[in-house]
Amino acid sequence: MIAKTRDRTLKLARDTLTIEAAALQTMRDRLEGANADALVLAIDLLHSCKGRIVVSGIGKSGHIARKIAATFASTGSPAFFVHPAEASHGDLGMVTRDDVFVALSNSGETDELLTIVPIVKRTGAKLIALTGAPNSSIAKLADAHLDTSVEKEACPLNLAPTTSTTAALAMGDALAVALLDARGFQAEDFQRSHPGGRLGRKQLMHVSEVMRNLDETPKISISASLQEALLEMTAKRMGMVVTLNSANKVAGIFTDGDLRRLLEKSTNLDGLTLEKAITSAPRTIPPELLAEEAIEMMEKHRINHLVVTDPQGALLGALNLHDLFAAKVI
Repeated sequence: MIAKTRDRTLKLARDTLTIEAAALQTMRDRLEGANADALVLAIDLLHSCKGRIVVSGIGKSGHIARKIAATFASTGSPAFFVHPAEASHGDLGMVTRDDVFVALSNSGETDELLTIVPIVKRTGAKLIALTGAPNSSIAKLADAHLDTSVEKEACPLNLAPTTSTTAALAMGDALAVALLDARGFQAEDFQRSHPGGRLGRKQLMHVSEVMRNLDETPKISISASLQEALLEMTAKRMGMVVTLNSANKVAGIFTDGDLRRLLEKSTNLDGLTLEKAITSAPRTIPPELLAEEAIEMMEKHRINHLVVTDPQGALLGALNLHDLFAAKVI
């Protein structure tokens, strides 16, 4: 790439981000004034919705509408996208009086939406409009209108929807975030709607869901011989064994790393007691903590195993990095 072309490419990219960031700041400032009551009203309509949120738009606004509908749905508010052209040919039957219809149109004069919006209103459904034209036909029909107007598109021709679609998407996110808070949406709710996502598993799965149970955990009395400990480690295939004291509480841990370090000092392990070979006071974790916290603990202390205990120090199980990988938490 020649220098002149490179410089222009970087300038256009930077200008795009600058223009769009400025537009979002302007839209944010409107929430201190003209748009404030409209946004609160929109959230009230969405929160009191007994049916579903129906989001619609065409062209680039349609793509943004699909994403907004998906965000509503994944954050606790049943929602779906309907194409305005398909709606005028039968799909409008999916909209009921208990729904809230969210229409996206930068001009506020989109023919396909103007065909169906009056019918939506007649069904009794509430209408929220996101447009860049507060005096447009769609804006005037809306129960709540949110102004997403922008000074100019980032496109150097001021033609391709760029800044305007970013503004609409951001306003959709603002609605979804305010609504999830109003609904009391919690992390556990997010997990239920994202059962197949690594994000949900990592942030919301608990240690109790990924750990080895007591029967699967290698364990042995601290008074046992080193040979017995190695046999238990081999049988349970976890790369370590937990040692228990006379009160059946966790006394320490003996890992394959400990074994290697012993062999580096001497290959003769005769007469070596397990009590002298273990790592006392091993890192433990309660079962109710998140798996993500287990990962953080392992990374912080540079270890591969954690012993799971109750508040009194009794052994409940254990987990290692392989368990976390198997659960697709990492």
